[in-house]
Parts: sequence; C-alpha cells; structure tokens
Amino acid sequence: MVRTVLKNGRWLMAVCLVLGLVYGIEAGHPLLHAHESTGDSTQDSSESTLHELFANGQFAQVLQLIDQLGHPASASFSVRRLKMLSLALLGKTSEGIEEYERFVDATHEEHEPLLRELAIACILPFRADMREQIRGAAYTALKEIGTDDVIPFLEEGYTDGSGMIRALVVEGLGQFPEGFASKAVRQALDDQAAWVRATAIKVLGRTGNKAMVDLIEPRLKDKQAMVQITAAGALIMLGKPQYWARIEQAVQSDEGYERGAAIRMLGELRDIRALPMLTAALKDPQPSIRIAAAAALGKLGSSQAVPYLAEALAEGIPSVRAAAAVSLGTLRAEQAIPVLKRALRDRDPGVQTAAIDALLRLDVPFAEVAPTVRHLLHSQNPKIRSGLAKALARGRGQAVVETLAILLQDPIPSPRISAARSLGRIGGRDVLPLLKQALRDSNEAVRATAAGAIASILSKHVRTSRFRLR
Repeated sequence: MVRTVLKNGRWLMAVCLVLGLVYGIEAGHPLLHAHESTGDSTQDSSESTLHELFANGQFAQVLQLIDQLGHPASASFSVRRLKMLSLALLGKTSEGIEEYERFVDATHEEHEPLLRELAIACILPFRADMREQIRGAAYTALKEIGTDDVIPFLEEGYTDGSGMIRALVVEGLGQFPEGFASKAVRQALDDQAAWVRATAIKVLGRTGNKAMVDLIEPRLKDKQAMVQITAAGALIMLGKPQYWARIEQAVQSDEGYERGAAIRMLGELRDIRALPMLTAALKDPQPSIRIAAAAALGKLGSSQAVPYLAEALAEGIPSVRAAAAVSLGTLRAEQAIPVLKRALRDRDPGVQTAAIDALLRLDVPFAEVAPTVRHLLHSQNPKIRSGLAKALARGRGQAVVETLAILLQDPIPSPRISAARSLGRIGGRDVLPLLKQALRDSNEAVRATAAGAIASILSKHVRTSRFRLR
C-alpha cells in the first residue's frame, strides 16, 4: 500500500493539499522537511519511507506504517520522534505527550530539545480550529515562545479571517528584530480592519528605522482617527516631532474613541510632556478615558505620576482603581506600597487582584499578599480567578508555583489558561511536570497555552533550541 501511495504522485499531492487546508501546513513547507540523521548510514527502507511520508504531511500514514512495523521498544530515536510529532500535528496532544513519557521511561532521562519540538508541534493544529478563541490561544502561545523559529507559523496566521487574530499575529511578529521586514506586517498596513492597520503601524514605529517613515506618513490620512493617531505617534518615534500636535489635538476631541486613542498613544511615547494631559484625563467624564489615562501614566515611566495614581485609588469606578494600582507597580513606586496594601482590602475583588499584581512587581514578599490570594481563590467569578493567575506571573517562589498549580485545576478553562501562561513566564524546569500534565487537559486552549509555556521555558534552558522539524 505504501509503495502505491508513493508512486501515485497526483494522489499524494491531493492529500498534502487537504492536510495543508486542515492544519495550515503546506506540502513542502519547511516545517515538514524533517529528516533527522540517526548516524546510521544503513537506515532501512521502512524508516526512509516514514521520513518521506512525514515530509509530505501524511501524518496519519506515518502512524499507520509504524503500527504495521509493530513499533518495538527498540525502534530508533528517529522513528519514535516521528510518531510523537505526527500525533501532535494531528491534534492528538495527549497521545503525543504519552508517547514522549514512554520514551523518557525507556531512556531514563528527559530529552528537552525533543520536548520543545513536540510542544511547538502540539500548538500548530489549533491554528485551524473553527473557534476564534482556540486559534487565538494558539497564536498567543507561539508569540509567548519568543524565538524566531516560530516566525513562519505566525506569518501564516495573517490569512486568518478574524481581524483579532491578524492583529495578534502582527503584534507577535513585531517582537522580533526581523518582524518589521515580514511581508505580513507590510500587508497589514492596508488591512480592512482598522485595529490591524494600527498594530502594523505601531510595530514599524517601534523599529526606530527611519526608512519606515515613507510607509507610515500616508496613514496620516487614513479614514479612521485611531489609525491617524497611531501613525502620528509612530512618526514621532521615528524622529518626526512635528506630529505631536496631531496627538494633542486628538486629546481635546469631543469623540471619546479619539481621545482614548490619543491617551493610549501618549503612554506609548513615554514623553514627560504628556504628564499634564494624562493627569487631566484622570478627571474625564468617561470612565474608559480615565482607565486609559491611568494605564498610560504607568507606561510614562515618571515618578511624577505617582501622587496622581495614588489619588486615583480612591476613585469611584473599580476599573480605574485597578488600572491605577497596576501602574503604580509598573512604575516600581515603593512610596505607594502602603496605599497598595490598603487596596488589598478594597471592596472590589478586581482591585484586590490589581494590588497583588503591583505589590509583587514591587518585590513585596508573597506572604504579605497570601491572605488576599487565598480569599480570591474561592471567588465565584472565574474572571477574578483568571486575573489572579495572571497577577501571580509577577511573583516568584514555591508558594506562587503551588498557587498556580491549584489554579491549573480550576473547573473553568480561563483560569487554567492564565495559570499555564504564568507558569511559562516565571517557571523553570521544576514546573515542566505541571505543564506536561496540562497537555492532557480537555480544553484545546489550555493545551495550546501549556505547550507554549513548555517551549518558552525550554527556549531559555536548552542550548539546541531551534525548532528542529524544519
């Protein structure tokens, strides 16, 4: 049967096309050119056939042939690797990690480069899921890994029909020095969704490359004010201070969405000239503008913002108080520790969570926030538990890991997703068992996030950290 498949080139191409549509992987894609040398020049024809099937995206056929061969315990590393990766690329995450664990049991040691490779392979099928949330989790996981071997997979996401996904992809590409040169980022400048256009402009502005000016200046005439404001801010980043007036004008606009865009951009620019405008915006009649102003003051990086943010902790809208608390942590305002500790007793649990975030950023010992953490663990609102898991990414130590391990068992997926992501940000090899268990989670977004966390951790610790499927 295998010989028939290999002889019939047209049928093979059709299968690869289908796999490309289903998994977002084209036949001939660099991902699939995986013929890892085993050091054995006499590799038999069955193993060569497996590599050829894998290289053409025929993962189900790889598994079928391995089953026909009996897959003895003595199978080569190369064959066992192909089985693990094929399972992962078919979306059979749990089976893939179980195969890896059997390999570890047989060899009596972890194989961290392979585990990283497997983790990335676990993410890829979720990019083709019909649900936007799952696709978003997959691209967020790739973005969290932070190494340039995921760039091709991010770029493929620009074809997604969701503007939210496209913006996420462009933002992810923007974290790499090579990102501004991506074809996807350039295409995004003319995207149908304003938010995607603005994200691409922001990415190009952050490069500091003055060659980007000619690409951005035409966007000052975009039909959406948010895009115009973003373009003005990006041009300021690129050494064009004359566009500051455009942002000042927007701050005074009668349109709330335009004021909000300008306030957010002032935070991005980190220019002390923005302080009077941002502090005035803390008194804006619209709560969304006050929230944006509190968040922007945290990005400004000036201690002059601290008294205004401390005052905002007494504001009537909980979301404003929460934004002010987080910004005080971002500014590392040690003088604000007393008011932040009082915020641990705020009547709103979201503000309590923000205070935990800030205090942990300020290196306050976990023991001082632990009573509030234990209280929030029992909140009936999954958004609060999810926010708590996110805030714990600011902490360190065994007690933080143990709390995240509890949240990784939450009955609702969103806190489990946040817990897995936080473990990836703060953990080392010691948290890998928790994350490997999360690869067996019933929720696809949790599995994608856990896989991204594993790959992120191993990117920091494994010397051979390139994605070796290519």
